Amino acid sequence: MTATAARRTLRPPAGYRLAASVRALLFSAYDPCARLTPDGAFWWAARTPAGPATLALRPAGADELHAEGYGPGADWVLERADAVAGLRDDRHGFAELAAGHPLVARLAARHHGLRMPATGQLFPRVLRAILEQKVTGTEAYRAYAATVRHFGEPAPGPAQPALLLPPEPAAVAAAPYWVFHPFGVEQKRADTLRRAAAEADRLERCADAAEATRRLTGIRGIGPWTAAEVVRIAYGDPDAVSVGDYHVPNTVAWALAGEARGDDARMLALLEPFRGHRGRVCLLLAAEGVHAPRYGPRHPIRSFARY
Repeated sequence: MTATAARRTLRPPAGYRLAASVRALLFSAYDPCARLTPDGAFWWAARTPAGPATLALRPAGADELHAEGYGPGADWVLERADAVAGLRDDRHGFAELAAGHPLVARLAARHHGLRMPATGQLFPRVLRAILEQKVTGTEAYRAYAATVRHFGEPAPGPAQPALLLPPEPAAVAAAPYWVFHPFGVEQKRADTLRRAAAEADRLERCADAAEATRRLTGIRGIGPWTAAEVVRIAYGDPDAVSVGDYHVPNTVAWALAGEARGDDARMLALLEPFRGHRGRVCLLLAAEGVHAPRYGPRHPIRSFARY
């Protein structure tokens, strides 16, 4: 039986690309909490202040996007549907900044339909970012998916796609660290996650990205990288730069200066002309698939569950 949906019609700008814009909300094509389906729709499960909800965004022709909300929090997700889709993304002043570098100008034109989403949800992104600390993407996704399945509950809405709600922060905070060990999460990240979960209510009340960054980095185990990964998505912060990332400084140095390697200081210096949109520049480089030359062996994929 198909659940009853509340609906809203959105009108994106010309050239808007839904899949490209919301891809940042997916942790792989098999994310248990979000999905892009073959018909071009995007599905996203959330725990809202009004209760569990699922949002579906469906392209309808060239100039409409249909939003559907399911569950007790349907009205909440529908009110934020344009933000989740990236349609509140403020690009003011970026064209002028982008014109100062030929590559950035080309990428801004080529990916003009790409927008930055703002979910208004901190803890789901905190969960993912902490599990991504200092491990490979494959390790992080395995830990994330296992954690969601352990704590998650079925999201409201149609039976397909079968989504799960993100874990309830209180349940994560109350779990002993060894619960996460079979998921490949060592005690350091597990404890950081539990501390962040205990602060989830305060984090969700942050007024803006700056306040959220201050509160996040005040939690032991969370630094600038994790905070930037969170506020870029929760608030759609176009200036959030993932300082401390393994790859991004090299990518920025290579793309903007032709240098195969760069550290955080060099990355920030090269991005300074784009202040206000530094994170947007990094997003464009990622969308284009730009990366620095690779040297040496890849990091091995480990399993902390075996240690």
